[in-house]
Amino acid sequence: MSEEAFAEQRKQLVQAMNLHSKSVEKAFLSVKREQFFPAELKQYAYADSAFPIGFGQTISQPSTIAIMLEMLSVKPGDRLLEVGGGSGYVAALLSELVGVKGKVFAIELVCELQQRATKTLTQLGYKKVEMRCGDGTLGWREEAPFDCILISAACRQVPKPLTEQLKEGGKLVAPVGGRFTQEMVLLQKEKGKSVEKDSKCCFVFVPLKGKFGN
Repeated sequence: MSEEAFAEQRKQLVQAMNLHSKSVEKAFLSVKREQFFPAELKQYAYADSAFPIGFGQTISQPSTIAIMLEMLSVKPGDRLLEVGGGSGYVAALLSELVGVKGKVFAIELVCELQQRATKTLTQLGYKKVEMRCGDGTLGWREEAPFDCILISAACRQVPKPLTEQLKEGGKLVAPVGGRFTQEMVLLQKEKGKSVEKDSKCCFVFVPLKGKFGN
């Protein structure tokens, strides 16, 4: 499929999602989702569905990602942590949102996926994304605190190290719940404590793995 055909499909997907945030809409129009897909699945890149990317992991449904990003309300210049970097697609969207003065840090537990994602992000010119292999439930302490944290995997409860690494006033979005269904929860740090500000139902993510995971 040609770049022009992918661009048209990208535009149609964004229109169908009926986004509220202009910055999120612009990010989705800018990031080439097909570049984060396995070669044999590229033709499905703009279906509003999740797809396997190997090692039991998935690239999330675009409309689900959009909900998470609009809840997170990322601002230009933010320093942001993504837990569960996967294909690197969400990190690319986040990079568009934080702009030239921001920075995105992403952690992926499966090293093969992290290496593949890092290569893709580098090839596409996303210089404001740093991705490493490791236990995302521990966060990235040497780069903390963060303005925003996005957890792209299902957790029964938000890992304590992540809330500790959130700035005062910072926001965290995560799918929280059991194995088969989760609520998307928005937390904000107020006076050192995590306060729930919003939640939306219902979602299904792969489980968060690691020391403080499922």
